[in-house]
Amino acid sequence: MKLLSVVVPCYNEEEVLPFFYKKINEISEKMIEKIAFEYIFVDDGSKDDTLQYIKKLAAEDRRVGYVSFTRNFGKEAAIYAGLEHSKGDYVVLIDADLQNPPEMIIEMYDSIIEGGYDSVAARRVTRTGEPVIRSFFSKSFYRVFNKISNTNLAEGASDFRLMTRQMVEVILAMKESNRFTKGIFGWVGFNTKWIECENVERIAGESKWSFLSLFNYAIEAIVDFSMLPLAIAGILGILFTVISFISLVIQIFGYMTLGHFKSNLSLLVSVILLIGGLQFFCIGILSEYVGRAYLECKHRPIYIEKEESSYDNDKSKN
Repeated sequence: MKLLSVVVPCYNEEEVLPFFYKKINEISEKMIEKIAFEYIFVDDGSKDDTLQYIKKLAAEDRRVGYVSFTRNFGKEAAIYAGLEHSKGDYVVLIDADLQNPPEMIIEMYDSIIEGGYDSVAARRVTRTGEPVIRSFFSKSFYRVFNKISNTNLAEGASDFRLMTRQMVEVILAMKESNRFTKGIFGWVGFNTKWIECENVERIAGESKWSFLSLFNYAIEAIVDFSMLPLAIAGILGILFTVISFISLVIQIFGYMTLGHFKSNLSLLVSVILLIGGLQFFCIGILSEYVGRAYLECKHRPIYIEKEESSYDNDKSKN
């Protein structure tokens, strides 16, 4: 029988884990004739009794495995560790707080088996219960990211998704340290089906994502998948140079017609803008080279092969 690995990143989830474990067991019972389950809990340096509870589950249930970090390395590291330790033919990534309805795993699995998808992911279409300001910035992030990046990110995309082993192996092959997994999911380019879901409040405990941490996460996402921040210097350089050139032309024309410069201050500002624009332009050129080096350091694969045709070499020569 095929195996489904359930990867669960955990950080101070002691209160919610009993509810999650009960619910995921209910799902595994419903799918018992389709596929076997294993659970991979990743303790991301929790300060409560999360690890102790996971160890208790592992002692009672042979399907339970776990990875424990020495400190809090962040959710991205926990996701990578969980995927790396998974053994399943299929892998589902899900949070422990039950904001991702485990019932959707059944639909996700059926979509992959029957629809031929490589990945099935959840996308939130409502943000009920979220502060208005947080919801506004979240929507703005997706719009900005998709405009300045070549990687498409569905609005409301969550980490909750079920993937084939092939897709998981490709993601694991991307060894970059600063990871934005949602972007990586889109970058690898496998055939993904999106399932819409409503926002659900946590069943227990508190969210670990503050506004500041989400803001830093958004900045990291943009830096990881867009070269625009580096290009800003070059854009400013061109803009300043054009403005200063037009201004100097006007000043010179005034000198030729009036016999003197109309304003010495305007002339000085134009010269300063010209020099500053040329400096920004040179910095922009350097930024392009730095950006290329930055992308090379990530060691992302040049291409990703999904299938290849096989043929007999001897026959091909006839």
